[in-house]
Amino acid sequence: MTFSRRLLRLYHYPANIVSWTLFAAVGVTLNIVCMPLLLARDRARRGHAVRGVIRRLFAAWCAWLHATRLIYVRFHGFTPEAMAGPAIYIANHPGLLDATFILSRLPDTICIFKPALMRNPVLGPAALMAGYAAGDTGVDLIRDVAQRLADGRSLLVFPEGTRTAPGVALNPLRPGFALIAARARAPIRIIVVRAPRDLVPKGWPWWRAPAFPSLVDITLLAEIEPEAGETAAQLTARAARKLSSALAVP
Repeated sequence: MTFSRRLLRLYHYPANIVSWTLFAAVGVTLNIVCMPLLLARDRARRGHAVRGVIRRLFAAWCAWLHATRLIYVRFHGFTPEAMAGPAIYIANHPGLLDATFILSRLPDTICIFKPALMRNPVLGPAALMAGYAAGDTGVDLIRDVAQRLADGRSLLVFPEGTRTAPGVALNPLRPGFALIAARARAPIRIIVVRAPRDLVPKGWPWWRAPAFPSLVDITLLAEIEPEAGETAAQLTARAARKLSSALAVP
């Protein structure tokens, strides 16, 4: 290893810690600001604005990682035409940062949080103000999210349910997104995330620096529509084939 490379490695570790500290500080500040807003009578009307703030903060996070030469994120296919109208966006989930990158580009999009996270005072207020859905599974969650799609919002789902297991390209997909798509009659737009294996995968602590700089490619593919008579299992399998096929291409 050359001397310059060694100096770069010495820079990357503290830069990674500083970046995560900044991310946490901004997140806590946002949630503190959102706490009193939860008591406002027009709380629901503020959701769009809060989602816009979150989107801009995640875009700033991407810019920060680029400026510090830690992570370079490249987006492909995220044109206004491709993202027009409400839809269900599904993506593979190789690393911890995937949601922050993708939400920095998607317009007016919500996520599904676990109920425990929604009750967390450090994470929950902003998620509640943004109108994110709470739940793990169940008919109530499907009905709730389908209504939000009907109201014009989009939904980001990682149907693997967790980060991709080491050594595999894609975990089995859960069918919840397909049930929501069928109920809401919404298109499914597939996002492919290509990232280094050591960029905070499952079982990797956030503070452990990968081999920086890292390059992440995120591609929005063509959408698919639920077909008449197609079951949730069949739609899930069709989406899984699309994702797997795209991931197989270098």
